[in-house]
Amino acid sequence: MEPAEGPGALGFHGDEEIIEVVELGPPGPDDLADEMEDVDFEDEGAEEPDAEAWETEDDEGVEDGMEAQDDSEVTFSLHSASVFCVSLDPKTNTLAVTGGEDDKAFVWRVSDGELLFECSGHKDSVTCAGFSHDSVFVATGDMSGLIKVWRVDAKEEVWSFEVGDLEWMEWHPQAHVLLAGTADGNSWMWKIPSGDCKTFQGPACPATCGRILPDGKRAVVGYEDGTMRIWDLKQGTSLHVLKGQDGHQDPLTCVASNQDGSLIMTGSVDCHAKLVNSATGKVVCVFKMESMAPKVPTGEGEEAESNSVESLGFCNVMPLAAVGYLDGTLAIYDLSTQSLRHKCQHESGIVQLLWEESSAVVYTCSLDGAVRLWDARSGKMISEYRGHSAEILDFAVNKDASIVVTTSGDHQAKVFCVQRPDR
Repeated sequence: MEPAEGPGALGFHGDEEIIEVVELGPPGPDDLADEMEDVDFEDEGAEEPDAEAWETEDDEGVEDGMEAQDDSEVTFSLHSASVFCVSLDPKTNTLAVTGGEDDKAFVWRVSDGELLFECSGHKDSVTCAGFSHDSVFVATGDMSGLIKVWRVDAKEEVWSFEVGDLEWMEWHPQAHVLLAGTADGNSWMWKIPSGDCKTFQGPACPATCGRILPDGKRAVVGYEDGTMRIWDLKQGTSLHVLKGQDGHQDPLTCVASNQDGSLIMTGSVDCHAKLVNSATGKVVCVFKMESMAPKVPTGEGEEAESNSVESLGFCNVMPLAAVGYLDGTLAIYDLSTQSLRHKCQHESGIVQLLWEESSAVVYTCSLDGAVRLWDARSGKMISEYRGHSAEILDFAVNKDASIVVTTSGDHQAKVFCVQRPDR
């Protein structure tokens, strides 16, 4: 899962509702950082990770005859297995961190692919990696739950901790605070580098996705049992719980919020995306495509074709939300009318989508190895970039939307310069 671009720019799932938008001036980063100083953290013992082997299916999602065309400017090829995650440093957008199935994570320069340093010491696939809001620290997390934090300028490790099997990890948008969700249902929060710790106990099933809301005081976490909780980070209490009819019928796959944090969107294996009012915890709209219900097997021994919501996000400049599905559908929803505006079809499943920070352009990466740019107003594809010989597993867009960095099952990360005719 990773990250919307830039601190606080969370664009994801949309549960829609026509609500009166109340403009609340957000507190400054210093105020929020001070508030986090007041949080009472308790020392929690680290849990022994389950050292399960990470298995991948070779060439899963890769299409035969994938083009040898390469539109990229830079290729980073120090990984020796699939590259699962990428993040750009928020302050300058000049550095990338990537993590992979080779148990390695690297911090490298986007302009020329030169290695800055290796985040060494992981013994399992590195599935989470990201920079703090001010690019001072970089955190890397592996599947078995070993999390390490490095000081970027000194290129040295300053903190590490072991939790249960790691599901997701995210930095606080304004403070040196790290949040992570694990397979035992807990979410963990640490001050970095002191390591002061607090846990948020969820149901006894994996905390599959999570996001800190733009106010920096709350986080939304989705669980495998279909429930979603909004947590008060300071008090350590659950503000709202969506379960039963309000929750999802299957595991949550992704969560997002709009720019001011008033709306949350949740996506699930049940193919529904729900729009939730974060203040009241009420579902304001459910987006579902009837045609997207999982297909029933037609004959004996046949498997049902699976579909699910894989990624979602909110547009910052128009009342629009995008939902990406495993069957390759990109749905653009109009939040003001709570209706489907455009349906953009991909031949392969969508892995992730991201909105540009200051326009109605949405980017998708998919199992066919391509990155595509879509105009959400018209529903038309603007451009397409290729270069990977396997599925793209993660990607990031820089602040001014001039470059895209991708990671793939082909063991490589690539940097694409995005040219747009309307610029």
